[in-house]
Amino acid sequence: MNKAKASSEKSVSASSRTISLLSQLEKINSDSVLGESDSARHVTSRILHLVQSQEKTRKEMTSKGSTGIEIILSTLENTRDPQTILNILNILIEIVSVGGGRRASVLVTKGGTQILLQLLLTASKDSPPNEELMVLLHTLLAKVGPKDKKIGVKARINGVLNISLNLVKHNLQNHRLVLPCLQVLRVYSTNSVNAVSLGKNGVVELMFKIIGPFSKRNTSLMKVALDTLAALLKSKTNARRAVDRGYVQALITIYVDWHRHDSRHRYMLIRKGVLQCIKSVTNIKLGRKAFIDANGMKILYNTSQECLAVRTLDPLVNTSSLIMRKCFPKNRLPLPTIKSAFHFQLPVIPASGPVAQLYNLPPDVDDVVDESDDNDDAETESEIETEIDDDKDQHFKNDDIETDINKLKPRQELGRSIEELKMYEQFFPELSENFQEWDLVSKEPKPFVPDANLSGPIVVPTASEEHSAEAKPSTKGIALKECSPLLTEEYNRRPVFLELPKKDNMKSSSLHQQNDQRNMLPSCQCLSQEIVKGLDRISLQNSAKNDQYYGTGCVVEKESKAGITTLASSKPFEHVSPCGGSLFEGSSVQLGKLCCTGVDSEEEEDSRSSSSGEHATLQISDVSPVHDCDLYLEMVKNTKSIPEYSEVAYPDYFGHIPPPFKEPILERRYGVQRTKICQDIERLIYQNDIIDRVVYDLDNSSFSVPEEADVLKFNSKFESGNLRKVIQIRKNEYDLILNSDINSNHYHQWFYFEVSGMKTGIGYRFNIINCEKSNSQFNYGMQPLMYSVQEALRCRPCWTRVGTDICYYKNHFSRSSIAAGGQKGKSYYTITFTVTFQHKEDVCYFAYHYPYTYSTLKMHLRKLESMHNPQQIYFRHDVLCKTLAGNSCPLVTITAMPESNYYEHIYQFRNRPYIFLSARVHPGETNASWVMKGTLEYLMSNSPNAQSLRESYIFKIIPMLNPDGVINGNHRCSLSGEDLNRQWQNPNPDLHPTIYHAKGLLQYLAAIKRLPLVYCDYHGHSRKKNVFMYGCSIKETMWHTSVNAASCDLMEDPAYRALPKILSHTAPAFCMGSCSFVVEKSKESTARVVVWREIGVQRSYTMESTLCGCDQGKYKPHYICFG
Repeated sequence: MNKAKASSEKSVSASSRTISLLSQLEKINSDSVLGESDSARHVTSRILHLVQSQEKTRKEMTSKGSTGIEIILSTLENTRDPQTILNILNILIEIVSVGGGRRASVLVTKGGTQILLQLLLTASKDSPPNEELMVLLHTLLAKVGPKDKKIGVKARINGVLNISLNLVKHNLQNHRLVLPCLQVLRVYSTNSVNAVSLGKNGVVELMFKIIGPFSKRNTSLMKVALDTLAALLKSKTNARRAVDRGYVQALITIYVDWHRHDSRHRYMLIRKGVLQCIKSVTNIKLGRKAFIDANGMKILYNTSQECLAVRTLDPLVNTSSLIMRKCFPKNRLPLPTIKSAFHFQLPVIPASGPVAQLYNLPPDVDDVVDESDDNDDAETESEIETEIDDDKDQHFKNDDIETDINKLKPRQELGRSIEELKMYEQFFPELSENFQEWDLVSKEPKPFVPDANLSGPIVVPTASEEHSAEAKPSTKGIALKECSPLLTEEYNRRPVFLELPKKDNMKSSSLHQQNDQRNMLPSCQCLSQEIVKGLDRISLQNSAKNDQYYGTGCVVEKESKAGITTLASSKPFEHVSPCGGSLFEGSSVQLGKLCCTGVDSEEEEDSRSSSSGEHATLQISDVSPVHDCDLYLEMVKNTKSIPEYSEVAYPDYFGHIPPPFKEPILERRYGVQRTKICQDIERLIYQNDIIDRVVYDLDNSSFSVPEEADVLKFNSKFESGNLRKVIQIRKNEYDLILNSDINSNHYHQWFYFEVSGMKTGIGYRFNIINCEKSNSQFNYGMQPLMYSVQEALRCRPCWTRVGTDICYYKNHFSRSSIAAGGQKGKSYYTITFTVTFQHKEDVCYFAYHYPYTYSTLKMHLRKLESMHNPQQIYFRHDVLCKTLAGNSCPLVTITAMPESNYYEHIYQFRNRPYIFLSARVHPGETNASWVMKGTLEYLMSNSPNAQSLRESYIFKIIPMLNPDGVINGNHRCSLSGEDLNRQWQNPNPDLHPTIYHAKGLLQYLAAIKRLPLVYCDYHGHSRKKNVFMYGCSIKETMWHTSVNAASCDLMEDPAYRALPKILSHTAPAFCMGSCSFVVEKSKESTARVVVWREIGVQRSYTMESTLCGCDQGKYKPHYICFG
């Protein structure tokens, strides 16, 4: 107790002494009496003693409200006594030496930097300068400088830049003085103007007098000199000076010398310092050329390979990789043009925007490689083994947030006259239907119920266990030992064409019966009967030879099928190119390529032997009940594509089921990206090892597929396919180039292609080399999808996640800034993955995500329409309009039939609120279509919740807003070359018909005072996990800006958060933390914002589903599977 009391008294005593001494010092400053220098010296000496011995004193002097720093700085500014100055400098050094940067920041805010610079200028006039004073001044400036963002400007204005430089020049052997001077020069050099000024006075040459070959002496000085040089060389002027004097070669020589002699890796910081200097000087084109001429690529490659074995040397390897990647000569893509390989002539050329720029580009401008000196290393550095969460919505760019409250406040602006909007009345017959011709009273409601043994239509995780609880266990499995022989017997007969016999009217009851029976078959039996049975005789013939292209006008065309209307022009589309015809028009069409060897006998024997064990029969769920192979081919016939696709991909024809197990997200192996980059660098160093052979080329119409047995065969000439060119690099490595969106020269991300001719036990590396996004989920566990035809014939028609050594990184291919529309990001990125195939001579398909074609949508809608119970469910399938290529844009209406045709029930039916849903405006976001498929099937199901939804709401659904983009394998655009989700403000009926008429439907509902309760647009997200929503809120937008005064008075209904909140509590895959309700300027023309602002729908959302999987909740860490 006595000890504690004594300690307390001692602390109080020290505190009071400090306050007393500071008071004395303040009094001395104010009195300015002659002879007080001795007193000041004595007081500052005592304060120094306290500061050196007690942390409490240091804290007190920099604490909030304390005037200690001001008194000390005031004394320093006014005194002329050398010893007092030295005492005060030592006091300040002690204060800022500990406690992090906060104390140095306090010194800066009190004006300490300016006082120190003035003192430095005064002290420099002494001849000779006081060495002790100069050491202390530079030591203090080196500690304070990094916390003062304007120190470079202050130093230049005060004229002290060359003081430190001259001290170094004249005292090279005085390491005690040179070290702090170099530290200050490093701080000064962060200002580019200072760096140039110092460079003109010989600072670069001076640094090369200090740094040199390996030596154990003065290593700390060497380290600081290298850091200073690296900062100086960030100036282009200094970098050019270093190149002109041959210092690039000198730096490489110094690095090699330290690398060879530092066998115990004790001087890694010096080695890294040399690399940082090389990195700075290679920011300019001359520096990169000098590096290449000095054989720097090979030298750094070899030294980095020698460092791989030691994990602590990773910083050296990573920096070497950055330098080599930067110096790797920039190449244009090996294409005749980066514009799409396919062309579609637009009816109207936009006056401005990317499409107008594309049409106005001079010839071959997109082939120019940008050789500017601009090199932004920040992005490249962050790619090395670090995770970038570059899409965090909590950190918005303030300049992108809408701050104009008048623009934020929703206001209904129909934009079109009531008379013009009446054209949409035909799409709302439910508002006038009286059902007098229906005998509804005596009918017991019997909704369409798929067979309980059939699998659920989509495997998107939800919290509801209702379906699984009601569903009976599947009993319709197929034994593997019975399946494979059945398929193999017919399969070994090599098919050439699939021929589809002509069908009679699709409304015939016989066809419906056949469809229903087919849906009751297990998948394997379906495969054997629908595929193998007619492999040698089936071809696709177009039964409608005289199809016309329809525009987007307002003349109503009634189709032969009841309940379908379309908006079409009164004359054919004259602008449609000849390649815009129906698929397979007037010609037989090949259904892909079958595996040449059929089912391997050895593997089949293994299957049979394993069947006698515990898992004698492999039971699998069936393909979705709405998948019909023959009907799919029927739908494909009327699908119009620009490339005139002549094949059907097997996964689209067969259909697929989700894998029978959870697929975990891949855990990325450490260093995989670095390894792949090194392998790319080997291409430049060992060019003779590169095959560089084109094995697939869409641009060359006369190109023939190689016949060699050890070369893979590629193909993407089918609906939604995207692969433009393939180059064999090494024996088992291929570079793949994706096609641009039509009428565009970029948007490369979506891929879907076929590979055949493989062997087992070999790892094949695939590099997709012209991706554009700066980051991807491929860096964080996502794998590409693969579909094996051999596996499908073994009753496992599954898209599965495959690939090892997967990463996504910037490569050495680039395009000109002109071709990029002035964008800064001109480099391309590579997705690389390695696959070992299970079956030889298989036919496999790879995709960015589960493919979902336009023909698949048409098939699903036709099946849903034919299978529902019209006494229970009101289902209507209309054609909203024709696309640019002449494809139909479907519009679906789903609700419950009225209980009877009495007035009360009809009134309730007509006055149900609307829910408006749309999807697939971006073709590459295929998961949006799968979520929409699940939505449609759920709404048509017998679930009590689904029945309740139908009885409560009318669902208006546009399941695919961009059919043309989906058909032609685009990633983001329609045939107009524009992102349709940026056209909602002013859609052009000739260029954006689907958006124009979708907005028209909503405008019509607003005009008749029937605003939808909810609008939701389904999307997919490539850089975030889970499922989440974007909404619109004025208050939440204002919260993210500095304009908060006005938002305090805003009254806003928080109902916009209701639906996301409900989903966050009921769906484990949904992440409320990723949701955002901020309105950004860059999104003002999206569906979500326009429907909220102009139409007046408060609950207007974009729902984003990950292309990868979940990192939260019960589904962590697994993929979301679709089927």
